[in-house]
Formats: sequence, C-alpha cells, structure tokens
Amino acid sequence: MKTAAILGKTGLAEIASAKQVSLSSAPTRVSFWGVRGSIPTPGPSTVQYGGNTSCVEIRADGQIIILDAGTGLRLLGQELTAEFGDRSLDVTLLLTHTHWDHIQGLPFFLPVYKPQNHLHILGYEGARHGLENVLSSQMESPFFPIGLREVPANVRIEELKEMSFNIGPVRVQACLVNHPGICVGYRLFASDGSVAFFPDNELRPGRKTAPQAPNVAKTNALEFLRSENREMIDFLRDTDVLIMDTQYDREEYKQHVGWGHGCLDDVVMLALEAGVKQLFLFHHDPNHDDAKISQMVSHARQLVASRNGALRIEAAREGARVELRAKARI
Repeated sequence: MKTAAILGKTGLAEIASAKQVSLSSAPTRVSFWGVRGSIPTPGPSTVQYGGNTSCVEIRADGQIIILDAGTGLRLLGQELTAEFGDRSLDVTLLLTHTHWDHIQGLPFFLPVYKPQNHLHILGYEGARHGLENVLSSQMESPFFPIGLREVPANVRIEELKEMSFNIGPVRVQACLVNHPGICVGYRLFASDGSVAFFPDNELRPGRKTAPQAPNVAKTNALEFLRSENREMIDFLRDTDVLIMDTQYDREEYKQHVGWGHGCLDDVVMLALEAGVKQLFLFHHDPNHDDAKISQMVSHARQLVASRNGALRIEAAREGARVELRAKARI
C-alpha cells in the first residue's frame, strides 16, 4: 500500500535549497509551480494559491518530468538552474495539449539557454501542422526575439502515437479527455506509487451533469456518474495522487456546460468511486480568489465526509510539495 504525504506550502527558495543527494533513491516528489487555469492572475487576492498557469514537476526513479509548460515553468527553470548550476540537466516535458496557458512558459525556461542541457518534449498532435510547429510559432517574430530552434540547449520534440510509453523506469499511460481540441491526461507509475494529471477535463457527458441530467434523481447521481465515466474511473483506479480540473463549483458549471472544464462535485464523486487516495483541485478559475478556492476545498471535504470516504482533499498551490511513501509494515 502507498500513501501520499503532503509536505505543505514551502517557499520557492526552500525548495531550491533542499538539494537531493540522489534522484534515483529519493521518494517520488510532486512540486506545484503553476496551478491556475486560462490566464495568469498575479495580485494580492491570489497570493495563497498562486496565479501562474499549469506546471507540475515530478521527481521519480531518477527522472525529472515536467507536466505542462504554463507560466509556472519560468519559476521551475530558475530553481533547476540554481540546483544544477553548470551540470548537465536532462528533463522530459509532457504536454497535455497546446492551449496557451499550457505552453506559454516555454520561452522563459532558463535551462533551454544552456548548451549542456537536454529537453525532450512529448505530446500529441497540437494542431493540423503538428506539435513542433505549434511550439515554435509562439517564439517566432513578431512574438518573441529568439526562436525555439535557435536556443543553445538540445531540444527534441516528439509527437506521440502510442498511449503507453516509458520515461526511463517510469511507466506512463495517456488518456484522451473531454476538452476542445486534442487533449490528454497522464498517469505516471513510479516504483513507490502513481500520480495522475488531468488539468483540463469535463466529465462526460459534456452537456449535462449528473444531478441535473434528465430523468436522473439526485440520489442516483453517483450511479449515473459511474455509467457515463466508467473508462475514466478504471483509468484512475487506486491512484495515489490525482491532480484534476475542478474549475467550477456546481452553480458556475451550469453556465459553462460544454466548455471542457470540471465541476467540483462531479470530480469528487469520481475520485471516491475510483478509490483515489488524495485529490488536488487544479486549474483554478482566473476569477476565483484565495477565499473562493478555500471555500471549494471545504465543500469538497464535506462531500467526502457525507459519504464516509477516506479521500483527502487539497487545493493545488504554488510551492506545495508532495512525496509518495510506502506505509510502514506492522
């Protein structure tokens, strides 16, 4: 059995100063660098949870894996540069899709400006012209002064065709999700547990949600969710850490059905049904301040308690870090 231990919010400098003795021997670590959806939202009302867009770092079995390249990638690049200095850095970037809030940090990722570094970018088709062209175009004139093909680092872009692959000893499975365009979620299987990342996803069916669906009583909402999202539930079964799009509360979702983003209540029920151990609310709405996000956490925990569930709920926040650790044998 595995359990996820949250280490709590730490300062970015503290994360950088915690040098790893050995990447391969350390427990799997999840660090949040960008948690916001749609557009960066800096300011006094977003200090607690953060305003940078989607970027999560995974350290597992000797690998450094980055999930999405939103504006949080800039901060991660600074910390990696401080940690590794002039040593060669080998990083894999997994993209869920190429909407701006998931790629706009790439031009500001410091490691790509050092020739000793290697960056392997993996993703599925970003547009009709392919993943490489999409990523390169945002760094072309007149949008940016340095082209992606001109950076000193060794950058390799690979458009994936298979839904299962390996990054070193870490096994990765991808799953198509309900979001405009080609978009996937990932589940990473490390030696000490698994982490699933679904930053943009609207639970099916896209034009109705369980309690409001025609002829479906609220008491049958969970069974409705099971039948409509069986594939997703099976994919997430027994995940240690799930990071999932919960952009809207129930009332907000009524006005945004079909937009490709998650309803908090439905995501909590899904996580309970899948036996997830810990859920991190993610892709915070740009109009949600810290107080609103904290309210959503409280509501989610109440939903779990009402079903006597063991699921732990947190809102993803910049600077927070999680480690997977095996339970002590008794």
